[in-house]
Amino acid sequence: MNAATAAAPDDHRDRIAQLGDIAQRMLALARAGGASQAEVSCSEERGLNVGVRMGEVETVEATRDRGIGLTVYFGRRKGSASTADLREESLRATVEQACAIARFTEEDPAAGLADAALMATEIRDFDTWHPWPLDAERAAALALACESAGREHDARIGNSDGASVGSGESLGVYANTHGFSGASRDTRHSIGCGLIAGSGEAMQRDGWYSTALAEQDLESPAAIGRKAARRALARLDPRPIPTGEHPVLFSAEMARSLIGHLLGAVSGGALYRRASFLLDSAGERIFPSWFEIRERPLLPSGFRSSSFDDEGVVTRDSALVEDGVLQRYLLGSYSARKLGLQSTGNAGGVHNLDVAANAGGFEELLRTMGRGLVVTELMGQGVNTVTGDYSRGASGFWVERGEIVHAVDGITVAGNLRAMFHDIQAVGSDIDPRSHVRTGSILVGRMTVAGGD
Repeated sequence: MNAATAAAPDDHRDRIAQLGDIAQRMLALARAGGASQAEVSCSEERGLNVGVRMGEVETVEATRDRGIGLTVYFGRRKGSASTADLREESLRATVEQACAIARFTEEDPAAGLADAALMATEIRDFDTWHPWPLDAERAAALALACESAGREHDARIGNSDGASVGSGESLGVYANTHGFSGASRDTRHSIGCGLIAGSGEAMQRDGWYSTALAEQDLESPAAIGRKAARRALARLDPRPIPTGEHPVLFSAEMARSLIGHLLGAVSGGALYRRASFLLDSAGERIFPSWFEIRERPLLPSGFRSSSFDDEGVVTRDSALVEDGVLQRYLLGSYSARKLGLQSTGNAGGVHNLDVAANAGGFEELLRTMGRGLVVTELMGQGVNTVTGDYSRGASGFWVERGEIVHAVDGITVAGNLRAMFHDIQAVGSDIDPRSHVRTGSILVGRMTVAGGD
């Protein structure tokens, strides 16, 4: 990709119109093929990613992908097919294939489009479209500047995992035979750097990255590089800690994973398969009484803002947890029918989440904890979603008298998610803005820490 290509006029409206036309043609073909219902998703993505390491450009990757996915229903029988070929004969073949599959599948009482009455009727713009006229040469220069700032920050930074700069655009159209048609568009840009401090067996790695919808909202390459260096240096000279029961403070970027376990446990698929430790928990207090999580799909400039979900169902600002009580599950139409409930507008996942803070910033949380463990990295997949049992490798910092005293690694933190949720002592105001799950650091009152002492 060259500068002229990157600076080409923004033609996304024409491309969305083309995808919309394709969607309507596919629906018409599905009806003509005998389908009682049909839905189609059309998407197109463009991107540029450049990686450098030790002052040299290592990778340049320009991507351009598109896909058409069709699902047809013959009563309660379902068939799906997809293609990336926009030629008329390919579209027709895709419809024929989906219809053929549906004719020979067994009926599923939960199959079908989402209820027509739930379709969104107003499609809003959320200021998520900010193309970056970035070419490979400029991206490489930014990545090199980021890595250089980190490597030059301190003589103890002896090696690098590299730096990268990426920019992407995504367009989508979803339409179905209820008459619904909705378009989406968003951009995402990022700069990141990973550095290695120390030497020999004493080496430690860490990094930092910034991601945003608009290029001007990214942290500067130099700031990212220097922060990556400081984080790597802070991990030098790790020491053992006592094995036992200790308070654990999950840094904001790690706290997101705790919320992620909640989302997995209250998602429709896990619930109707009875593979969740939070079965039949709607209306139950599972967090402290002050704890709150709100879903905000209509948030301006949100990473996951949308007027509709992946089935065209209208989205609404609503509580997921209020006064510590789980208010609802996360359901698409299929899982809702399996559970005898109604879609919550979460087909395709959750939208923007805000976890309410009840405390100050990170330093205040350290003082509140007094003595315990700060977790800044988690490893492994030791989480049982059926029982809620939690055991993961971790690294971070040991805290005494409200201050970090040294780094730790090679430890394990363990507990049970239900008990951990009940035992959350504080949520900080140090929100990590790099995700659609917006939370500060989370302090859990007590967990088992195996420190290797």
